[in-house]
Amino acid sequence: MIRVKRVYEPHEPEDGPRYLVDRLWPRGVKKENLLLDGWLKDLAPSDNLRRWFGHDPAKWEEFCRRYEAELEGNSQNWHFLLDMSRKQDITLLFSAHDIEHNNAVALRSFFEKKREDVS
Repeated sequence: MIRVKRVYEPHEPEDGPRYLVDRLWPRGVKKENLLLDGWLKDLAPSDNLRRWFGHDPAKWEEFCRRYEAELEGNSQNWHFLLDMSRKQDITLLFSAHDIEHNNAVALRSFFEKKREDVS
């Protein structure tokens, strides 16, 4: 299972390995206080895409399409995480306020499609 959580939510034992998938470090969070297995900046949307999207739900579908295209061109940075998600639960962490329209949700959807392609 691939979980998605805000960085401000407490760590839970069932989270499994936890990876921050934002390009920018979350405001108000000290690195030493965030139980984290890695900060995967290279999996985050590009600065241009992030700025264009601006967490506007009206742009969500196009954002996902563009983000998936970026990910396809950057597969060396995410294959290990996809493989890990096939073997154990993982958690993708994000800092956006919108829990439905953010890059971690889009990344989970991308991984779920990739897992289906192999099945």
